[in-house]
Amino acid sequence: MSTRRRQIREKVLQALYARELSQEPVELILETIVGSLKKEPEIYELAKVLFLKVIEVADEVDTLIKSRIANWEFNRLAIIDKIVLRISICELLYFEDIPPKVSINEAIEIARRYSTEKSDKFVNGVLDSILDDLKKSGRIKKSGRGLLETSAKKKQAN
Repeated sequence: MSTRRRQIREKVLQALYARELSQEPVELILETIVGSLKKEPEIYELAKVLFLKVIEVADEVDTLIKSRIANWEFNRLAIIDKIVLRISICELLYFEDIPPKVSINEAIEIARRYSTEKSDKFVNGVLDSILDDLKKSGRIKKSGRGLLETSAKKKQAN
């Protein structure tokens, strides 16, 4: 599923990029870009859900990003970096079955592949910081084996 998840994330990145630049209706972008995944209904559905969720929670996610980039103007961030951050933070907050490490590692790889030379380090730093904040505030809700790696370690330490 990991290569499929990467395929989904890359399609969602393309769709969100198109939306950011064109301001076309969501339905048109979904059909035009994400629609190519319809051959595999499960993959298409995951991509559609992620795409729509990122749009739905964009303001909340952008607020988190802005809180972590004090020395940068939000509107001057590379568009790809901004979208990659939105996707990953959305996964951290709303996709309980995806481990935080996976979301962050995927974001770093996608930033490395599609954005600027330093984007992978920038994305990593912002996401690590946001993940720490979300953990401290109790907003990370992950379920399933391997998703809460820190809770088992804490029990062993006590």
